[in-house]
Amino acid sequence: MQQKTKLGLVIATIIGSVYATEATAIDLYVDQKTQQIFAEPGPGRTKLGTFQQVDEPNKAGLASEKSELAAQKTEIAKIKQEQELKNTELKALEEHVNDPSLGKVRMGEDGVKWESAEGDFSLKLNGRVQLDSQVSMNQSGVPQSSTLADGTTIRRARLSAEGAMFKEFGYKFEYDFTRGNGSTAGGVTDAFMTWNGYSPLTATVGQFKEPISIEEATSDIQTSFIERNMATNAFIDNNNVFKMGLGLKVAQPRWTAQSALQTESMGNGSGTNDTSSTNSNGNANRNGGSGDTGWGITGRVTGLPWMEDKNHLLHIGASGSQRYLDVNPSCAGAAGPNSSNICGANFGAALDSNVDRSLVLNTGVISNNSLGRSTQTVTRAGGEASVVYGPLSLQGEYLQAQVAGNGLSNNNLNGYYGFASFFLTGESRNYILQPKGNLYAGVFDRIKPNHNFSTTGGGIGAWELLAGYDYLDLNSGIIHGGRADTGKVGLNWYPNSRIRVMANFIHVFDLETTTSTSSSATNVNSTAKVLNGTHPDIFEMRTQLDF
Repeated sequence: MQQKTKLGLVIATIIGSVYATEATAIDLYVDQKTQQIFAEPGPGRTKLGTFQQVDEPNKAGLASEKSELAAQKTEIAKIKQEQELKNTELKALEEHVNDPSLGKVRMGEDGVKWESAEGDFSLKLNGRVQLDSQVSMNQSGVPQSSTLADGTTIRRARLSAEGAMFKEFGYKFEYDFTRGNGSTAGGVTDAFMTWNGYSPLTATVGQFKEPISIEEATSDIQTSFIERNMATNAFIDNNNVFKMGLGLKVAQPRWTAQSALQTESMGNGSGTNDTSSTNSNGNANRNGGSGDTGWGITGRVTGLPWMEDKNHLLHIGASGSQRYLDVNPSCAGAAGPNSSNICGANFGAALDSNVDRSLVLNTGVISNNSLGRSTQTVTRAGGEASVVYGPLSLQGEYLQAQVAGNGLSNNNLNGYYGFASFFLTGESRNYILQPKGNLYAGVFDRIKPNHNFSTTGGGIGAWELLAGYDYLDLNSGIIHGGRADTGKVGLNWYPNSRIRVMANFIHVFDLETTTSTSSSATNVNSTAKVLNGTHPDIFEMRTQLDF
């Protein structure tokens, strides 16, 4: 009985499927006695259920779907293959970049630097450009031929390469395209190598700056005013501070000590070179008329007797130098050296100006063989101090040079300066507590604004106000170089840490230049004589970029 019932259900299902071709659903009934299937109800019939038509699969559509699916599988396989190739290429590129023999290159706020993977070797490219302009005023009564000039100039344009070799050794080479005296287009500034394998000691050999004066040791990129003060220029910078020799430095967070044994400089400095060379290239490529090399020893120590942090500290320091000069016999003459020779001690300074750099204060060459006078030693000494208290800072320095030799006695030249700085935007002067790979210690570094200037981000950069006083006296005994004191104010804008725009206004309070024509006095240029007793004003600007 049960088998017949199952058979009937199967038959009913088949019939229902066929019948459903004309209807979506149908009710089926089974006769209890005969087990026959009916589409209508009746006596003795039981409803089996409602059955819905199920279409047979569309063979054509199914084939299309299979074809489309196969195409998709083919496309997916192709994409996977391309992705695998890309992954392989990226892996090969990554392996190439990480190849220890090639190292890695980084570019950022500190410039472009290449470094080997293990850190044993590195190369960093640096450069700076300083574009200056000057307007000189308040010169009524001064002949046109002697007035301070207006104009623009490229003050400095330098490129340098520095880095490390075998971790313990370092090097730097820098060339200034504007350095020279007219006969040369440029000159070498730094050219040295260092060894720091016995920390915290660093040894330096080559051509580098004398370790003297906080203002001189601080890079010209970071100095507060456009030009260094008159005493710094007269006794250090204008005599070509880059000299050849051996240096030692010990730098700790709270104190530093530096010393150097150096000969005369290589390449040109300013017109006040205290060298014995008659060669237009200074003391590089010395020729038969240049005489023996002069030499000297210089040292500087600094300390931080009070320090809460790098923005609240007191810096003090002292420096000194003893230089022994060789005076070339060809520098003889009652009027000083002839026009083609620059030798012997010679000190001079401009009036804090940068475009017209006339040495208004100028001793002339002190050596004069016809009068039995020759400069044999120059002894320099100085003291320095600086206070940083948040956005406010103060700095002052005293420098002197004692000139001694045949026909000279008790000739002391001196000068000093002081200035105040205040950041309107809250920054502080950036004192270097622990120099790393830096030749100079106990100095100030670049300013990093709290918010870089941006037309979209709303930052205005850093703004600094300055006010200072500057004094230089180049008169002593038979040395008549003149005397001057100036006051100056400044405004510096730092859009970011690598760009700076500066504006300075300088007023000369007193200017005393000698009018002596005595044959026993040192030679003085005509411009200095004409400007005696005047009070010129100077406005100067600088736009600076360094990388």
